[in-house]
Amino acid sequence: MKFSHAQVKQAISDGLLSFPVTDFDAEGRFDAESYRARLEWFISHKISAVFVAGGTGEFFSLSLEEFRAIVRLAVEVVDGKLPVIASAGLSVATGSEFARIAEEEGADGILLMPPYLTECPQGGLVEYASRICQSTSVSVIYYNRGNGVLNAQSAKRLADANPNLVGLKDGKGDMQALNRVIKTVGDRLAYVGGVPTAEIIAEAYLAVGVNTYSSAVFNFVPDMAVTFYKALRAGDSDTVRKISREFFLPFVALRDHKAGYAVSLIKAGTDLIGRPSGAVRAPLEMPSDDERKQLEQLIERARSF
Repeated sequence: MKFSHAQVKQAISDGLLSFPVTDFDAEGRFDAESYRARLEWFISHKISAVFVAGGTGEFFSLSLEEFRAIVRLAVEVVDGKLPVIASAGLSVATGSEFARIAEEEGADGILLMPPYLTECPQGGLVEYASRICQSTSVSVIYYNRGNGVLNAQSAKRLADANPNLVGLKDGKGDMQALNRVIKTVGDRLAYVGGVPTAEIIAEAYLAVGVNTYSSAVFNFVPDMAVTFYKALRAGDSDTVRKISREFFLPFVALRDHKAGYAVSLIKAGTDLIGRPSGAVRAPLEMPSDDERKQLEQLIERARSF
């Protein structure tokens, strides 16, 4: 760990956040050399943090051994230039184990995923997150999505009880609920937009004080992703509107063809630009040939921005 809690909080408060896919070979095994090259390419762009083995990185499909190898390699490649944030979650026991490995391998923080349970009471969510926070000394960002959505009072309880909790990533897109959390918890936490293809509601995020978001499309159209973010922050509404209309709206329509395409299309995109990352693991599925052609057309369009 090279970055303090305050430094991690600052890094995720502003600037574009990158979430690389995880590279697999033809047999579906972790491909370390391909992943190394991807990370080197990522950090050559203007980003403020690297989130490895996240949702886009198929955290839910990784073994502990693969997770360790991914974090170790990321810390080596990034080499202190930016904070490296890994992931943790599923249960208190496994979440604490993922957090322990991330800390041992030098990560600066973890993105705490929702627990594996269909329904969760608010008190149980606070307990789940607190126990994992207290199992590690690295910074923690809570991912508010799925069955793990904290309300405003629960988010405040969690923040008050855990000094190493530095941020909340919104994965729900409910601006009223998010604004309530922000107004209740205040600047004790940094806030990150985290719905799939977050650019599509980036203006709404900005309106409630969320200055940054996770960009999955950075994996295959990084220059356009940076152009969009810069235009958003500069108040260049014409550019934001143009890219939204010509790229993000049709991309979201394509993404909605099948569950899981928020990850699968990203992997297809890396292949189409000549930086293949292998296929997704079950239970996800790769896009069809026709869907790949539609994505290829969008990538061509993105190069004009």
